[in-house]
This record gives sequence, C-alpha cells and structure tokens, in this order.
Amino acid sequence: MSRRVLCIGGSPCAGKSTVAERISKEYGAYYYKVDDHIDEFINLAVEKGYTTCKNCLVMTPEENWMRPPAMQRDEEFDIYDEMSEFVFDFLDKIDSDFIITEGAAYTPKIIKKYGIQEYITIIPTPEFQITHYKEREYVPYVLEGCSDKQKAFDNWMQRDILFAEYVRSECEKNDIPCIINDGLISKDEMFEKVKKLFGL
Repeated sequence: MSRRVLCIGGSPCAGKSTVAERISKEYGAYYYKVDDHIDEFINLAVEKGYTTCKNCLVMTPEENWMRPPAMQRDEEFDIYDEMSEFVFDFLDKIDSDFIITEGAAYTPKIIKKYGIQEYITIIPTPEFQITHYKEREYVPYVLEGCSDKQKAFDNWMQRDILFAEYVRSECEKNDIPCIINDGLISKDEMFEKVKKLFGL
C-alpha cells in the first residue's frame, strides 16, 4: 500500500488544527502540525543563509508589527518558501503510511512545487479570524514591546486577511478546494466537509 499524505493549508486561525486532530484520532493518521516546528525550520533556513528568515529573527516586535500589512504578508510567503525544504524533509522522514499534516506554510505555490496530490485549504472570514485571535492567550506576548499594541494587532490581523485573500485567489486559479470558515457551521459540519473532500 502506498503512502497517503493529506495536506491542509490556508491561513491562520481557520480551524485547520481542529479538523486535522480529529482526522488523526478517528482514522489513525500520524498528525504533523507544521507550526509546532516553525522555530526549528526558521533556524535551519538561517543556517543556510536565507535572508528573509534571518531578518525576521532580528526585528523587534515594534519593527515587525508596525510595518504595512501588505509588506508583512509578502514576507510571510517568503518565509514559508525559505523553510519549505525543511518542512518536507521532516515530512519525508515520518515513519507512517498515513499522515495528516496542516499549516499555513502549505501555500498553493509550495504544494505545487513538492507535488502533494491531496490538498485542500481552509481560510477564515475576517470576523471569525479576529474573534478567535482575541481569545488566544499568546497574543499579548507576541505584541510585547510594541508602542501601540492596538495598531500592532490591527496590522497583524490585516496581514492575515491579505494572506487569506491571496490563498483563496490562488486556489480559484488552480482548482484547489478552499473552505471559508465563517463560524456559522459547526465543527462536525466542517469535519464532514473535509472528510468528503479527502474521500474518507
């Protein structure tokens, strides 16, 4: 039996982890959450001399979050491009015939480059995204050191909204399934949608 890799991309705070964890639990798939290894992958990219990852490590929160959101969005895509080889090196070394993996790092461009066949994306509406980010305990720590935390948070949210818009447009161009999470469907309904798309 050949190896099966189910890949969920999209943008942050969309519900990717919730769905992936449930697929792992109910179908016995190995769960690989890219975000759990982000720091490791960025450091590996820095060791290879990749400049965007290097720059992101030396910026202060003020320097980072007070920049224009479109600039932050473009940098996010560049970071994912630079660390992608390490993401897939890790994936290749997983000793399992059935894997569910998710993360915003799985952009349509990167998925095409690495030839993943079973791929969908989930993106949130701006309202759903902002509501759920406000519930996350780590947000104040990320913004620590910013002179205007509200402006920094607004820039962060706008960055991710722009990220989601670009992912959606790339999915439309390439016939990639893209689920929009507006918070009006239940977790069970979201799970059923993803199951159907993956043929589970």
